Amino acid sequence: MKLKLSILALFILVAISVKGAVVDTLAVYSEAMKKNVQVVVVSPENNHVPKPVVYLLHGYGGNQNTWPNIKKDLSQTATQDSIIFVCPNGENSWYWDSPFNKESQFETFISKELVSYVDKNFSTRDDRTGRAITGLSMGGHGALWLAIRHQDIFGAAGSTSGGVDIRPFPDNWDMKKQLGEYINNKEIWDNHTVINQINKLQDGKLAIIFDCGFKDFFFEVNNNLHNTLLKQGIAHDYIVRPGEHNSQYWGNSIDYQILFFKKFFQKKLPK
Repeated sequence: MKLKLSILALFILVAISVKGAVVDTLAVYSEAMKKNVQVVVVSPENNHVPKPVVYLLHGYGGNQNTWPNIKKDLSQTATQDSIIFVCPNGENSWYWDSPFNKESQFETFISKELVSYVDKNFSTRDDRTGRAITGLSMGGHGALWLAIRHQDIFGAAGSTSGGVDIRPFPDNWDMKKQLGEYINNKEIWDNHTVINQINKLQDGKLAIIFDCGFKDFFFEVNNNLHNTLLKQGIAHDYIVRPGEHNSQYWGNSIDYQILFFKKFFQKKLPK
């Protein structure tokens, strides 16, 4: 009887702890864009102990609710793993500071303004050893773009089904609204694609994980990124699994990336 009561008490304790997460929908002002940006923050209820942060970026056509809708148990994961998840609305920006559109300066917003806001208003591990960033599709490109270019801010980065080389798709997903027509702005496009940022990496400085389903239209560009990293001697985790470009795939793949980030957060790394 005592054993049954102990098991019941343990079950109740676990159930309470799983529910102990707070979901905030915030309007974060961007000085760079002179507007408010909607952001969902999922944090453990006990916010006194500094916690690592994972920034989750959505894909084209998505918003701040994309990841909470794909991963329904994000609140449970936040509590169980003691991680704060931050999901900003990146519009259809591809997370660049657009050279043509002053209202689309999302590199500055996320890497500087949003990180500063989160560190000020939540109990975070406020250095690169406590920050990771990942995303799906457009957000996968954005996460690697931001992390590679801001390695002083992010210590780990991921991408799932990411558009890691934009140049094969010059007429898709409103990219030319941000970068201009490809045929007239090839240098700008070359300078705004992830695969051409690899020369900024040093082996071991940024923890990298990315994946893609082999039926995904971004599969080839992900393979090219993998081979480029290998040639440059940059350690990384690259996962290929069955799947297409859809939420079913991303809902599965993000669990592996969160595990990767948890292990990163547990390491003792130089700041």
